[in-house]
Amino acid sequence: MSDHWPSLNYAYWSATCDTLHAHTQTLGKLAVALAPPEPQLQHAALRLTARGWETLPLPAPNGSGAFVAGLDLHAHEAFVEPSLGGGRRVPLTPNRAVGAVTRDLVGAVRELAGDVEIDPTPQEVPWSVPLDEDDEHASYDVEAVTTYFGAASQAALVLAAFRAPYRGRSTPVNAWWGSFDVSVNLFSGAPAEPPSADFIMRNAMDSQEVAVGWWPGDPRYEKAAFYAYAHPAPDGFADAALSPPAARWDGALGEYVLDWDDVVASPDPRAAALTFAGSALRHACGVCEWDPALLASAEGTPPPVS
Repeated sequence: MSDHWPSLNYAYWSATCDTLHAHTQTLGKLAVALAPPEPQLQHAALRLTARGWETLPLPAPNGSGAFVAGLDLHAHEAFVEPSLGGGRRVPLTPNRAVGAVTRDLVGAVRELAGDVEIDPTPQEVPWSVPLDEDDEHASYDVEAVTTYFGAASQAALVLAAFRAPYRGRSTPVNAWWGSFDVSVNLFSGAPAEPPSADFIMRNAMDSQEVAVGWWPGDPRYEKAAFYAYAHPAPDGFADAALSPPAARWDGALGEYVLDWDDVVASPDPRAAALTFAGSALRHACGVCEWDPALLASAEGTPPPVS
């Protein structure tokens, strides 16, 4: 099984990771500009598909129907596909700068779907150059992207299987272009006080939730890893010993983590990752005093249909 769970060395591919991350931000900016607003900013989320990162169908500004924008990580191209047919493809290689790709991609949307304006300011990243002016991020290692996408796809399948039986409100597997991760959020149904007045926090974290996700590494934590947290987290939340044994609390991140290397090295990587997700939810539901029926549903014991 591990042959299909590739190792991912963040230090090796960090420059390409930043470039790919920036490309996903252009997709996210299109979603923010055009998708109908949803609670917890769900309208801004992207999806990880069998070919890469994609928006959901977005309304064409010219009223012609819908279109999808995405990154085809097999062909290594950005694309725009209208519901009327046709489309445009924008190459990501060889080592094309983010600014050039952004200008070409937004130009294609305008040509095929109508006028759109995006806020080109990058979000939740260490750099501040507008996406359509970014000539700094241009590294694109095809092999590294292929390895990343193989790992991300396996992680997304784990998250989908984890959330599938849950009977409460939950998100699909979201691909977040700000934090460059994939995650699912399970909600208890109770409201929560946002942790800050920051725009993202006050809109995305106004409900009691448990989040489980995966990222490929970043400057804060230079390893690919699964993570889990609860909001709001009561005293003692950080004190659990989760499963598998390699899982641990990271105080700097404020999250439980299970390194991808430990997942890949296990005899059954999928089982190890699902064990971590289930263990985190079980702990969170206990200390946060969720309705026991919600946890039971997640563990495969849903209430009867009457």
